[in-house]
Amino acid sequence: MNNSAEHAPLEPHAPWYAEVTRYQWLILIIASAGWVFDVYEGQIFNITRDQMLGDILRQDAAGVKEYGDQFLAIFLLGGTIGGLLFGSLADRFGRRPIMIATILMYSVFSGLTYFAESLWQVAVLRFLVAVGVAGEWAVAASLVSEVFPARARAHASGIFHASSILGTWLAAMAGILVGSQWRYAYLVGILPALLILWVRASVKEPERWQQKKQTADAQLGSFRELLLNPQWAGRALLGMALAAVGLGTFWSVTVAGQDLARNLLINSGSTAHQASQGAKFAYGIVQATGGGIGLLAFGPICASIGRKKTFILYQLLAIAIVPITCFGPQTYYQLLAILPLFGFLTLGIHSGFAIYFPELFPTHLRATGTSFCFNGGRLAAVPVLFFSGWLKAYPGVELSWAVTGLATLFLLGILLIIFLPETRNQELLE
Repeated sequence: MNNSAEHAPLEPHAPWYAEVTRYQWLILIIASAGWVFDVYEGQIFNITRDQMLGDILRQDAAGVKEYGDQFLAIFLLGGTIGGLLFGSLADRFGRRPIMIATILMYSVFSGLTYFAESLWQVAVLRFLVAVGVAGEWAVAASLVSEVFPARARAHASGIFHASSILGTWLAAMAGILVGSQWRYAYLVGILPALLILWVRASVKEPERWQQKKQTADAQLGSFRELLLNPQWAGRALLGMALAAVGLGTFWSVTVAGQDLARNLLINSGSTAHQASQGAKFAYGIVQATGGGIGLLAFGPICASIGRKKTFILYQLLAIAIVPITCFGPQTYYQLLAILPLFGFLTLGIHSGFAIYFPELFPTHLRATGTSFCFNGGRLAAVPVLFFSGWLKAYPGVELSWAVTGLATLFLLGILLIIFLPETRNQELLE
């Protein structure tokens, strides 16, 4: 079976999917399935953390909030280490075996969270889950970009990353169904282990990687070449900083939609349980739907106007929508009406990472460079998470003002993308 992305040119007006083969669709489905559960593993903590930390730590609301953001920082740290490690290994040993290893890792340690009884146990398990989650994303993003033809690459990679919304929905529904019995939601995280059988049976190494593997002078997965070769070092560092903006704003701004909904419901007289359930629905279903549309839209938009312009457009509009969302709605239903747009604009740029980062690096450094950008961005975002937790828990600081202030990070993202190259309508680097 030919899994190459090389095809004869089609008519200019042919739809982007006209030259996509059955095998390429299969790869997109498998990569997306892995990413769905990746996101579930991250989001299930965000959705159940009040119940989990309340049970384990027995802290007041402010204390649980502060610890919650610090645990997210631990998750980002684990993601950095896992992403860098497995990204390099995927360039050295192939996409398929590393995808299998990462899926197995995050599914097993998610299931073990069911048995957690102490703070340090949760911290260790969340760290190990993140190691697997981050590694799987880097491999899957590289695989999709290498398998799909140039005209379909942005659309396919955008669909791949947009599938994350299914993971958010799954986490939201699990969180709502289990209520205060948060442990059962983590047992669901064992399910992606079943994907391993499908990966082993169906995924083949991309021809690009196989050819590069046979080249004697290819420095597969070399961080030395990535960071010391000026041709790639600037792209890697700027890409990492861009991802840090996206990840920092996601965990400090985007997920705050849940907290905004909870506060509004409590201030309106709802009980703590009613506010918790309503916030899960507002964030995990309503806002997530808008976020999913934003992720899907990024691919077609950047295929039309370019990667850089799309990043700038999304971030400019995100800066505008955040204060509107924080200060405009006076009722829960008004907030529900605006949360889809809030999700669209603050989350949508994440599809750009899956589309853009693999295009910045050659085949023998693709997973390494992609992972360095996205998962190195996790590490760079850790201080944002600690600052966010401190700021939101600081006496006298309202959540709306804290979230609006944190959203100014998007200005840094706009500045960074200006110094990166445009890759629209270009073949992948060999």
